[in-house]
Amino acid sequence: MLGTLTRKGSQTIGMEKARLSKLKKKAESRAKYLLIDKGWLLMIIALLLGRAVILSSISPFVIALIASVWWLRRDRVPAVVLFAVIGASTYGWLQTGFVFTAMLTFLLLAFIVHTWKEHQKLLPLMAFLACVLPRSVAFTLLDAWQPYEALLMAAEGVLSAMLVLIFMQSVPLLSPKRYKATLKNEEIVCMIILLASVLTGTIGWQIQDVSLEQIFSRYLVLFLAFIGGAAIGSTVGVVTGLVLSLANVANLYQMSLLAFSGLLGGLLKEGKKTGVSVGLIVGTLLIGIYGGTVSTLSPSLMETGLAIILFALTPEGWIRKLARYIPGTQEHSQEQEQYLQKVRDVTAVRVEKFSDVFRALSKSFHFYDDQTDTEEHQREKDYFLSHVTEKTCQSCFKKERCWAKQFDQTYNIMTDLMADLEGGDEPSRLIRKNVDQYCVKPQKLIDTMKQELSFYQANQQLKKQVLESRRFVADQLRGVSEVMEDFAKEITKERENHEVQEQEITYAINQLGLEIETLDIYTLDAGNIDIDLTFYVRNYHGEGPKLIAPLLSDILNETIIVTKENIAPFPNGYCELSFQSAKRYIMETGVAHAAKDGGFISGDSYSTMELGAGKYALAISDGMGNGIRAHEESMETLRLLQQILQSGIQEQVAIKSINSILSLRTTDEIFSTLDLAVVDLQDAKSKFIKIGSTPSYIKRGSQMMKIESSNLPIGIIKDVDVEIVSEQLAPGDLLIMMSDGILEGPKHVENMEAWLKRKIREMETNDPQAVADLILEEVIRTRGAIEDDMTVLVARLDHNHPQWKAIPYKRKEA
Repeated sequence: MLGTLTRKGSQTIGMEKARLSKLKKKAESRAKYLLIDKGWLLMIIALLLGRAVILSSISPFVIALIASVWWLRRDRVPAVVLFAVIGASTYGWLQTGFVFTAMLTFLLLAFIVHTWKEHQKLLPLMAFLACVLPRSVAFTLLDAWQPYEALLMAAEGVLSAMLVLIFMQSVPLLSPKRYKATLKNEEIVCMIILLASVLTGTIGWQIQDVSLEQIFSRYLVLFLAFIGGAAIGSTVGVVTGLVLSLANVANLYQMSLLAFSGLLGGLLKEGKKTGVSVGLIVGTLLIGIYGGTVSTLSPSLMETGLAIILFALTPEGWIRKLARYIPGTQEHSQEQEQYLQKVRDVTAVRVEKFSDVFRALSKSFHFYDDQTDTEEHQREKDYFLSHVTEKTCQSCFKKERCWAKQFDQTYNIMTDLMADLEGGDEPSRLIRKNVDQYCVKPQKLIDTMKQELSFYQANQQLKKQVLESRRFVADQLRGVSEVMEDFAKEITKERENHEVQEQEITYAINQLGLEIETLDIYTLDAGNIDIDLTFYVRNYHGEGPKLIAPLLSDILNETIIVTKENIAPFPNGYCELSFQSAKRYIMETGVAHAAKDGGFISGDSYSTMELGAGKYALAISDGMGNGIRAHEESMETLRLLQQILQSGIQEQVAIKSINSILSLRTTDEIFSTLDLAVVDLQDAKSKFIKIGSTPSYIKRGSQMMKIESSNLPIGIIKDVDVEIVSEQLAPGDLLIMMSDGILEGPKHVENMEAWLKRKIREMETNDPQAVADLILEEVIRTRGAIEDDMTVLVARLDHNHPQWKAIPYKRKEA
């Protein structure tokens, strides 16, 4: 029973909270609709600016407002004029007359210039004239021209022209449609000036010696100091105090109070609303005691107390919403991160759609390939026989007997003859005998079929090439689709939250006496750790690889190395380091090569490259022949190979793409071989792709393993057959790759491969460069001449031993 009542009570409370939240959202939506969409906030501002007067007699604010509204929100001009005049009427009849005549003057000037090009540039001048002309007419009629009055009139016109430029940056912020989600510093200052100008319109409103403009000005300082910190708080205090002091000289000391309170409140913003409020109280006490008496301190403290009460009652939601527009705030950073996440998501979706398009295109090509079946072949055979019949049987007197009465027998003889002629130039004796016995014009039939057969075979070859091209394009499209799909996954992958690891790493590095500025952990996946660290150091002495990397290795149970260092060029600076997982294996390479007859340009080219994802590639390409043309062809092959492999496309598709490019690029018979080895540095698995190249060898101690495959060189045929040979390497293995010039060794040796394997096995050194040099030297010395381009590429697989061992540390007690 008690449990039932508890559940009902919790449900009632939940429903009540949901109802209150709904009412709150509805009220906020209604307030936004009335104040922003309907423009009531703009009308209230016009009302207060209509009665805002500074230096006792000048009122530049209202003309600047009407100029900005006329340019930016022209539909609100009548309402703004009406409320400005109403506000001026609460100040006095002279202010009412000036505001009305000044606005009328501006609207007349606006009517005159609105058809001119770029009349926006004339707005400050129009505001200046709208202030000066009514004053000049009034002084003339009243015969009140005095130097001081003329100076005030000029100052009013200049201030009005300047305020137009300021208000034009503030009025768009009151629009229902915000044009961007971030305020620039200039826009923030302009908005503060507008708010301070509005507060000027409240001067004179008091409740028992408590001034409303002081309450709202201090509330404004509290509000913006809590959002923007010390910089924004002090700026608000200075600007607001200055504008209020211009309206009332007695408020001059308030500028110091507001500026100092804004600075203190911004510095204490980590203490939430309480900290900011304490800053205002301290500022009020210090400035009040220093610049006033006890009689003035009491109202000032009361004004501060009321401002703090208003600030405490301000909903957190309002503060967070406004903080999103202020650069440097946490809410603004979160807003930017959400925006960037949306951009990443949209980009990833578009990339995935492109991937789907390429995958669909690949399937469509395969679909058309699947349609080429036996029915299509039979149909083409029937077309061929119909052409032969049209030229031989159409005019024969036995046409009726052969094709009407004995169709099956005639068709079988024709197909047998066709099949026989496809295998040779002349039919066999049996087929010729059957044709002679059945047909009255056997020789004409055979000659015609030979002639048509040549066209038939050419057509079949063309269709075969088209089919091969479709398959090649389908493979390429599928490869591009896979790369784009992987790219989309990388885009959407966010940095994970690793709070526990961050705390542990920060604690461990602090134990070393290093002061961390920032620590960013992007991923802690095994074999793919990625960490960025910025720390303060007096003088850098290699703390990154010597101390921090070994310490991270112990914490993460994986060998970590420094991949990037950005050291401050001066003492007492910050150092930026990037740490990543070390590969389990490394490849040490050596190469030796010689051009034909000792020349400078070799037709052989070689390359070693990092492919990313912990893969290492070695390649040799031998261009056909020797000299510059062969060198360019082999270099072009390796250049294309490197660019395609580094894009992430699989090896088979890369080889087919290169073959297609080289075979279609020129009509000359220029071919090149390719010997490619791709080694995974995490598990030592290797793939070998040999296109017209010589065998490679793996030396493991005294054992020799041969790696070979039979593929034609690149560029000879349209559809190259890519055969992949996989091998598991072990630490200490020597991988030996070579061009065909090496295997042409000594003339007296019959089995060159056995001789070469014996020479490699007998070598005592395990250094890749030494092995390459010895092989090339042995081949040249025993042959006596360099009759072809020679290249030897040797690589040794070793364990990756870090330069520094892991450093254990005293873990933080729980």
